[in-house]
Amino acid sequence: MGHDYQPGWLSSVPSPAYVVEESRLRHNLEILKGLQDRTGCRVLLAQKAFSMYHFYPLMREFLKGTAASGLFEARLGHEEFGGENHVFSPAYQDKDFPEILDICDHIIFNSIGQLKHFAPMAAKAGRSYGLRINPEHSTQPAEHAIYDPCSGDSRLGTKLSELEEAIAEDGDGQFMYGIRGLHFHTLCEQGAEPLAETLEAVEQKFGKILKGLEWINFGGGHHITREDYNIDLLEQCIRRMQQQYGLTVYLEPGEAVALDAGFLVATVLELIEADDVNGRKASIGIMDTSAACHMPDVLEMPYRPPLLGAGEPGEKAFNYTLAGPTCLAGDTIGEYSFDAPLSVGDRLLFGDMAIYTMVKNNTFNGMPLPAICAVDNNGKVKIIREFGYEDFKMRL
Repeated sequence: MGHDYQPGWLSSVPSPAYVVEESRLRHNLEILKGLQDRTGCRVLLAQKAFSMYHFYPLMREFLKGTAASGLFEARLGHEEFGGENHVFSPAYQDKDFPEILDICDHIIFNSIGQLKHFAPMAAKAGRSYGLRINPEHSTQPAEHAIYDPCSGDSRLGTKLSELEEAIAEDGDGQFMYGIRGLHFHTLCEQGAEPLAETLEAVEQKFGKILKGLEWINFGGGHHITREDYNIDLLEQCIRRMQQQYGLTVYLEPGEAVALDAGFLVATVLELIEADDVNGRKASIGIMDTSAACHMPDVLEMPYRPPLLGAGEPGEKAFNYTLAGPTCLAGDTIGEYSFDAPLSVGDRLLFGDMAIYTMVKNNTFNGMPLPAICAVDNNGKVKIIREFGYEDFKMRL
């Protein structure tokens, strides 16, 4: 995405609006399909990051299926995508499991207790099921601790000690209740190097078990479509599992599928002056979009989203802190600089807003949800959905 990119559709969509460009999405999909073609691995869409099912017909031409984090995502993948339908949950509910058995072909359990409870039903239904493991090898920086599933108190995945205890108790000789594969998901917005490092820990701890299985799932968090991603190293990791253990390798990226494919259009509602923490005057632009409501990862991650045409603080002549219109004092998107002063009514374009936006947004303060728009390869805009008062009211 060029720094000065100015799409022709900017003035023709509602504000605020998420806008996803098919050409950018297709670019990512072609990279992922190339990975599949060269290695024979199977790539799934992790719907927790991107569930804009308007594009599922396109995506199914490139990917093998979907990965869900619960019943509703599994239903969406089944109804709108097709292909393989994988599901993982830290704990399934008895009332949901019959439907999961109906629509999912791969089911991943988080604990020995869940495996014992549900495996007989999954086996009877002919489903391929496996166990999520915790390699107990963290590659997350300290500031991303909330995203680290390998922390000491993690509830995600079964540790080797727990697995060995279950195997020792498996007195009837049935290997681990019939599991077909292992799943691990330890990365978050990372390259192939942390994966290779984690894979060594997986082999060291679970290598003997891998030899009796059919598949392994590397989970998500792989930034495969990022320009500096080491795809050669990823392919080495995949082939290692195929050649050493005869396993089918799955990956379930979410961000990589729609990385840099979408935007959030926003409009300046008001400009005010305030004092910053050092007592200096600061210019604040209040937008019609909210970090808390429309781009929650800005506060949760946290991070400063890219803004087309803007620079770092102090880089250009005019500095502004952009913030949302909610009552949350910390509803701040970030500080940016511009070549010219902002004016009320100016439209701004935040980048990389396809992922973890539509799937996580909310209506705090009665904030309207952004419209959802798609741009085809000819630059034609289609408004997929607009939201109003009833969408806010029906949730309450």
